[in-house]
Amino acid sequence: MKILTLFASALWLPVCAAPAPPNIILMMSDDHGWEETGYNGHPHVKTPVLDEMAATGLKFDRFYAAHPSCSPTRASFLTGRHPNRMGTFAPGWSLRPEEITIAHLLSKAGYHCMHLGKWHVGAVKEGSPLNPGAMGFDEWLSHDNFFELDPPLSRNGGPPQVFKGESSEVLVNEAIAGIERARDAGKPLLQVIWFGSPHEPYSGLPQDLALYDDLPAKYTKMVSLTSNETGTRTRRPQGEVLRERYAEITAMDRAIGMLRKHLKETGLRENTLLLYCGDNGTSAESALGFPHRGAKGQIYEGGTLVPGLIEWPVRIPKPRSTSFRATTSDLLPTLAAITGQALPDRPLDGTDLMPVINGTLDARATPMAFWDFDTRRFMATNPQPYIDPALQAGTTPLVKLSGGKATRDFLNFRYPAVNEADILGPRSIIEGDHKLVVRETKGETGIELFDLKADPGEKLNLTKQQPELTRKLQADLRQWQESVLKSLDGADYHVSK
Repeated sequence: MKILTLFASALWLPVCAAPAPPNIILMMSDDHGWEETGYNGHPHVKTPVLDEMAATGLKFDRFYAAHPSCSPTRASFLTGRHPNRMGTFAPGWSLRPEEITIAHLLSKAGYHCMHLGKWHVGAVKEGSPLNPGAMGFDEWLSHDNFFELDPPLSRNGGPPQVFKGESSEVLVNEAIAGIERARDAGKPLLQVIWFGSPHEPYSGLPQDLALYDDLPAKYTKMVSLTSNETGTRTRRPQGEVLRERYAEITAMDRAIGMLRKHLKETGLRENTLLLYCGDNGTSAESALGFPHRGAKGQIYEGGTLVPGLIEWPVRIPKPRSTSFRATTSDLLPTLAAITGQALPDRPLDGTDLMPVINGTLDARATPMAFWDFDTRRFMATNPQPYIDPALQAGTTPLVKLSGGKATRDFLNFRYPAVNEADILGPRSIIEGDHKLVVRETKGETGIELFDLKADPGEKLNLTKQQPELTRKLQADLRQWQESVLKSLDGADYHVSK
């Protein structure tokens, strides 16, 4: 009997000692490019908290937004799929209700799911088929688009309310309250925090603006951006704009520090996966032209490379950096692996990052492709709305006027028959260290091939030196685009949530 008792105890111990599911907090900024951090060597921006995360966790030297603009990247973040598969072509284009998100998966794993901040993939109001609740989140305090100081936010689809304060700090205070509620309920937590900073038109607290009073006098050129006063385009000296932009970045950095401090003080830090990334590269009016080519809205590295950091002390006990090329589409397969959930039965463009987190993988096995879809032919067909436009009308006030309105309405359309013109639009594919870029300009197709390891600034076109590799990457890119167009036509929606 004693032997049997000992044997039974041995069987029970591993079950009792099974690790608790981690809390998962995924933070993303708005228009924060790769170079705009202290740890990546920016000459002016102060980001002490992100620098500390880079020094204590896993730093991705090559983390990519799946698209060079906002809404599409957010769609990839939620679904693990390229945004063109669901018609989220550009800022203000929505998801489709049939998509399966990280919140759907983690809800099945017993997580309480919470969204905070910018949504921008559909209206956040009650009754919208694309508000965070419809897409799997249990609660949300969100905005249809971007916001500045004193953000107007909708709680669970209700009428917008103004929350006084610096917007990143407002979101983090709500995040901390949500962490405590989930802990009291004994449930693991998924939080998606999408900051409104540092998107233009820019604003800052006096204490943050003062940090950048002495920027070099050389930033004198006039740049175009939204006016905080009128909501329309204006021109201002770049130095003034950078001062306000950098103040927003530093305020956001400080808010992230508040969150990290709370996790540490409550003993939750060790088993919390905390991720930070950007949604696209630095916006054009603020890009300084180093070290990468291009900016937000462009398919070059400057448009898609963003900061990428993960802290998770129980799995990443020592600081590391990786040259693995990761992307926002990788989040869904990674969270599925962490929580033991089956992947959706449809084409995914992301890959599981757990081997990277565990330190056993340092190179991507599958290509990574980008595509800024050219909607002109598509829109000329007068396509039918995918969702009732009344349900796509936003309610949270904007600083920027959109179509003459101070709110954002969203788009998505039923796709007409595919033809050859639908392959157009700036596009690229990365395999290993080589990147192919294809663009149409004035009726001519331009093709560029770069070795990103030797030439991260994408200056030397290798198409003439490596014609066979150029042709192979062209064929691989075309094959991927054809897969995307099948998804866009609705081929993936035979499987329910």
